[in-house]
Amino acid sequence: MPPHYVLIVEDNQDVRETLVELLQSHGYDAVGAEHGRDALEKLDTLQAEPCVIVLDLMMPVMDGRAFRQAQLQKPSVSGVPVIVISAYDAPAQTLKELNPAAYLRKPINLRELVRVVRTHCPRASGALTASRP
Repeated sequence: MPPHYVLIVEDNQDVRETLVELLQSHGYDAVGAEHGRDALEKLDTLQAEPCVIVLDLMMPVMDGRAFRQAQLQKPSVSGVPVIVISAYDAPAQTLKELNPAAYLRKPINLRELVRVVRTHCPRASGALTASRP
């Protein structure tokens, strides 16, 4: 696993795979997780810190808010910036609690997503050998 990758936490498989493929096409290593608990497991098993996490808010099993709270409790990844994505307007209080690096409303402007990822992952690290959407 390269030292940096983008973690995409999105329950919709088509959206997750599209975002992974988009970032890979721009030279980034990207890993998908289908919900917050899956993302926490990947953070533990991949043994590498992502440079940024793209996080959907509305998901089954563990939603974005619960994931973010758990992430902030893990010293190894608490400083990893989060880009929140949502089909719904996130209330100001929710955004204040989550303290994301950016908030993008769905449908996501893909150019904007790549631009925001680039601010946190300035160097593309190449293709991930074991990519998982």
